[in-house]
This record gives sequence, C-alpha cells and structure tokens, in this order.
Amino acid sequence: MTKIKLAVFDMAGTTIHDENSVAKSFQRALNQHGYPSVSLQEANEKMGYSKPQAIRDLLEIHESNPANITEELISEIHDSFVQGMLEFYAEDPSVRPVKDAERVFEELHQMGILVALDTGFSRDITDLILKRVGWDDGRLINASAASDEVEQGRPFPFMIQKIMKELGVSDPKSVIKIGDTEVDINEGHNAGCLMSIGITSGVFSKEELIPHHPTHLVASLSEVLELVKAYELTHQD
Repeated sequence: MTKIKLAVFDMAGTTIHDENSVAKSFQRALNQHGYPSVSLQEANEKMGYSKPQAIRDLLEIHESNPANITEELISEIHDSFVQGMLEFYAEDPSVRPVKDAERVFEELHQMGILVALDTGFSRDITDLILKRVGWDDGRLINASAASDEVEQGRPFPFMIQKIMKELGVSDPKSVIKIGDTEVDINEGHNAGCLMSIGITSGVFSKEELIPHHPTHLVASLSEVLELVKAYELTHQD
C-alpha cells in the first residue's frame, strides 16, 4: 500500500491570498523597462513559472530584435519585480493565508503527512512571505523550495525532488502536489506524484486547468483534505 507522506503546496493563489498582485507587479516591471504592450492577461498566463524564465518568454514575444534579449536585461526586469514584491509582501494589509490553509496543514500533520511549499518566487520573497504569515517557525511547514534554488523551476520537477530529499521521502508516489496553475499540475506530473491537484481558487479557471490533466480538481483547500482522507480510507492495510 502506498501511503501519502508529503503534500507540496504552491504559495500565491493556493495557500497565500492573492488579488492578482503578483501578475500586476510582474506586468509593471516589464512595462517600466520598455515593454508597455505586455498585458495583465499575458502576465497571468506566466504565473507559476520561475520569474526569469517568464520574463524571457514574454520578451521573446514583445522584443522585435532578439539581440536585445540579454541576461542583463532579464536581470534588471527581475530585480524590479522582486523589489516590488518585497515591498508588497512587507507592507500590504491583504497579505494573509488562504482560508482554511492552516487548518488543512494541521490536519495533514495529524495524519502523519509532511507539508511543504514550492513557488516560482525567489528565496528572498519566499522567506519574507513565510515570516509575514508566521510560517517560518517550522510548526506548520516542514520545508520550502524557491525557484532560484534549483537548476530549473516549474514545470520541471526539481523543487519537489529537492523537498523530497530534504525530508527523506524517496517515493514520488507517496507525494501529492497542489497548485493553481498549469505549471503546478505539470510539475506534479513530471515529478511522478501520486496526485497532481489543480485548485481553482487562483488565477486559472476549471476550464483552463482541465487541458493539463490534473488528477483531481478542487475549489478549496478543504476539498484537498477530503481527497486525502478518502484515499487513506480506501488504502488502509
């Protein structure tokens, strides 16, 4: 019997309340560096990706001269984005856990399941968020991985694999992944997770997530808990 040992959750839009602030900050950074035609919809479509990769992808659409797409330019835009996000997560009153997130984490722990976070953010933003919402003490979150700590971010499996190694979990079929974007779902698939669950509380709708073949679709974190309990009930020794 395969027992679930680890649940890996996305952050913004999945476990951290987000009112499109990430996409807006991302769009603003590109606009300010000479790409005013980058739309909020385009920025939203890149949520979940590591931000340097997302910047490169959008520059390839909006920059007519490929020679202008340099590592220096990508770094400058990313630095602007990071600064905007650091200011937002340090000061904005809307920053808070998603409803039921902490209860779900606690109940998973009670079931013997480790809880981790992974994100398209860099480590500096990740740490600021964890501190802001009080998740930096190791009580609710056993581990976290940021996109700048691995060779490539989502949809590649490296963040999940990093967390598994850190927590001593060897079998990906004992891991579930939960997130609100296509790259979250594909990350779970690429890591070989037991479940790759799409949640519709973030930037992607049910209709937008279905084509990426999530193992399950839920509307809330409470429904994730219900899925886990149902699985555990039907896979008892």
